[in-house]
Amino acid sequence: MRTILLAFLATAAAAPQDTVKFTATTRMVVLNVTVRDRSGAPVVGLTKDDFEVLEDGKRQSISVFEFQRLAGVVPEAPAAPPPSSPRRNAITSAAPGTVRYRDRRLLVLFFDFSSMPAEDQSRAQRGALKFISDRMLPEDVVAIMSFGARLRVEQDFTADRDVLAGTIRGFRIGETSDLTAPAPDSDTAAEDNAAFSADDAEFNLFNTDRKLTALENAARMLAALPEKKALIYFSSGVGKTGIENISQVRATVNAAVRANVAFYPVDARGLSALPPGGDASRGGPKGTGLFTGKTQFGMADAFRAQQQTLSTLAADTGGKALVDSNDLSAGVALAQRDLASYYILGYYTSNPAEDGRFRRVQVRLAHRKDARLDFRPGYFAPKRFERMSGSDRERQLEDALLLGDPVTELPLALEVDYFRISPGRYFAPVSVRAPRSLIPLARKGAEEYTVFDFIGQVRDPRGKLVAGVRDSIRVKLDEDGAARSSRGHFQYETGFTLAPGDYRLKFVVRENQTGRMGTFETGFHVPGAEGWVHLSSVVWSGQHEPVAAAVGRADGNDKRMAAHPLVREGQKIVPSITRVFRRDQTLYAYAELYDPSRDGTEDSPSVAASVGCYGGGQLAAESQPVATRRLLSGRPGAVGIELALPLSSLAPGNYVCQYNVMDQVAQSFAQRRVPVVILP
Repeated sequence: MRTILLAFLATAAAAPQDTVKFTATTRMVVLNVTVRDRSGAPVVGLTKDDFEVLEDGKRQSISVFEFQRLAGVVPEAPAAPPPSSPRRNAITSAAPGTVRYRDRRLLVLFFDFSSMPAEDQSRAQRGALKFISDRMLPEDVVAIMSFGARLRVEQDFTADRDVLAGTIRGFRIGETSDLTAPAPDSDTAAEDNAAFSADDAEFNLFNTDRKLTALENAARMLAALPEKKALIYFSSGVGKTGIENISQVRATVNAAVRANVAFYPVDARGLSALPPGGDASRGGPKGTGLFTGKTQFGMADAFRAQQQTLSTLAADTGGKALVDSNDLSAGVALAQRDLASYYILGYYTSNPAEDGRFRRVQVRLAHRKDARLDFRPGYFAPKRFERMSGSDRERQLEDALLLGDPVTELPLALEVDYFRISPGRYFAPVSVRAPRSLIPLARKGAEEYTVFDFIGQVRDPRGKLVAGVRDSIRVKLDEDGAARSSRGHFQYETGFTLAPGDYRLKFVVRENQTGRMGTFETGFHVPGAEGWVHLSSVVWSGQHEPVAAAVGRADGNDKRMAAHPLVREGQKIVPSITRVFRRDQTLYAYAELYDPSRDGTEDSPSVAASVGCYGGGQLAAESQPVATRRLLSGRPGAVGIELALPLSSLAPGNYVCQYNVMDQVAQSFAQRRVPVVILP
């Protein structure tokens, strides 16, 4: 069973935010090369003539050559002091081919306040101040960034300890700490005798992608400087629950590698002990999990997963992670020790093609064979999409799908749901959303249009391909439709029929006016009959779309559309992937309960459901409860309930909405919770 829709969803425009602007050149290829002898000591005194640079096997002419003399090497003469920089909100770049900070070690202190509760923020602040006062060396220049509601450059690179210490002391401890409350994963938090445990996993994920995107943007800002940079990332771990975009992890790592940035994550929690059942920061556990050990194991697994993400960021960029240590300043010292003297080589490539292909780079010494060289092995060339042939465009999609290097030119949001269609078989609807603001429209007569290419694959844990989709959809809009879509999103929907199990989904989307592409990769689980209450996904929506009015339609089989779990009487429930709604909308929540118990008199189920939204720890709005005894037509053992909650009574802000369903015969219940944002 497969259905496809493409729709545009109008949302209110968010208030403009200050952004950090920077420019960098793509004409020159800059390489940082570390040369060590057999003992691991830096090799100094080499000249430009000692190096050979090859790109795809062809020798290149070195135009820029600099040696950065750092700790461990006695300088021939004292270096000039770096420029004092009182600037904020920007990283000052250098002219192409020039080195702004000669013989200096570049360190960036990055405070992720969105991941740290107040006590960890204070601990990170003290650790950074200790480094500034006790461990900062004469060759160090330091920049400061923070991430809470948005990414900020608090201080450009400077060696002025007083400026740095004043900036760090000026942090308002406790800001955005409300975003850091740990939320249990449904896999680790469920109790042995509980029907279901409330799941905030998507809230953690909502912030996980924001954290990784902030790190990626920070790396791109630092790419304007050709020197090596170390980014010390203070956080309380990065969770890995819910629907994860693995592509965003890889995009962050790749952006750092290309910008010559190594991540040095520091776990601000320090050396932590996990008391049975948790500490006073969370509610007490329920059920038998405390006695069977399931609660403790779940907490330990979640803690390790948060640290594993930090370790991945460090290992894949050449840095090191500091975990389980109460001396947070030691994390900065790790970066100090690792940044040894190195050479900067720059050349203008002899290959003018703008084909977006990967170009392999080799660096070697002409007269010395006993040295070990460390450098970036290649780069991706710029591309001119309009000059690509049809075969080149198709190969570009296939490369983006198969190669490990992700593409994030076009931001994507993706949601995978699951509904049982027969015993042992589930339909997994997939919704992919792209922002309209980044997608230009071409004009033909009175209509505006664009063309999307979609390609996706589902693989099992062994890597075997179990399902796939390939579509090209032309979207045509009249003037009214173009005006409405400019304020919203394009949303593409497809689906796969799968058996219960674990899967990995990778999607590639390209719009064919500018050639912007985006990839989204995630693992997901189709649970089957697990737990006391067998519940489908909950689809949260703010819009019903007539099936006949869909903007793009790739499957014209009306019978299949009628059997789609989210289609009711010719209306399609459009999932809200980003969970952002307006006050003039109605919040719809739909879920299905499978194999409910039946009473002995009427031999029919009795199921009731309601939805409520919580803000500030209190119930802010609640729908009317709905009860039913009806099974879905053509779906044996399935009861579906859609709930509606007008949002007009809610003030703009952040809420947690909860879907409650109860099997009244068995006296068992389940809950699903998600964060939502209400706009004016």
